[in-house]
Amino acid sequence: MPTASAVLDQRARDLRKTIVRAMGAGGRGHFGSAFSILEILRVLYDDVLRFDATQPKWPGRDRFILSKGHGCLALYAVLADKGFFPAEELFKFCQKDGLLGGHPEIRIPGVEASTGSLGHGLSIGIGFALNARLDRAPSRTFVVIGDGESNEGAIWEAALCACKHRLESLTAIVDSNKQQSYGPTAEVLNLEPLRDKWESFGWAVAEVDGHDVDALRGVFARLPLAPGRPSVIIAHTVKGKGIAFTEHNMHWHHKAKIAAGEIESLLAALETAP
Repeated sequence: MPTASAVLDQRARDLRKTIVRAMGAGGRGHFGSAFSILEILRVLYDDVLRFDATQPKWPGRDRFILSKGHGCLALYAVLADKGFFPAEELFKFCQKDGLLGGHPEIRIPGVEASTGSLGHGLSIGIGFALNARLDRAPSRTFVVIGDGESNEGAIWEAALCACKHRLESLTAIVDSNKQQSYGPTAEVLNLEPLRDKWESFGWAVAEVDGHDVDALRGVFARLPLAPGRPSVIIAHTVKGKGIAFTEHNMHWHHKAKIAAGEIESLLAALETAP
């Protein structure tokens, strides 16, 4: 599949601006990953997941886990947009009196699992899916994992387990942005052919442009991709998507310190982004 190239609509720009402003308030954050997964999360929460933001623990809800927890700014922006917590909390990101830290925690309304230690979210998702089966509940489970995170052996142990238990209510979404913290995934530990690997583990597989909102809606509407099998959607994304000078730029993977001038530059660039 070619490199993701979907044009940003106004909602995509607005959510990215929210992420930038939150990062500015905290003075830090994993920028590139938040921008690569934003359309995935947006479509899940706009069109796919069953939830009640006024009752985050509603038993009938679907479960969502952001296994690559460092991309949490995207999740926070979407959860605030949906009313899980006041938007003002975004502007206390990584501050002592704030709710939101640098990785998701279960104390945050709407967060199902504390994540950030890579490789574990899919196993947690299997637990949720098995519990739903035992309870005869209709709840579905969705887990976003990274392609760099997929270097972890625990991902593939979980993949085997999900297939064994025929968890068709479980969907993994791979944020395939082709980069990780210290280089291209192809050089650090090559995952290709990624589709073949998942199929060999017994999963039903689909691929999609991870920034194309309509394409994402279409593939999620097909779930489960096959009866009696877990589904995995390989979403081809661009790290730092939406701003020319941050796309594919590893300097924007994470910022431990960010100046006000950089925030202004990012916001201005989003105004003119294609």
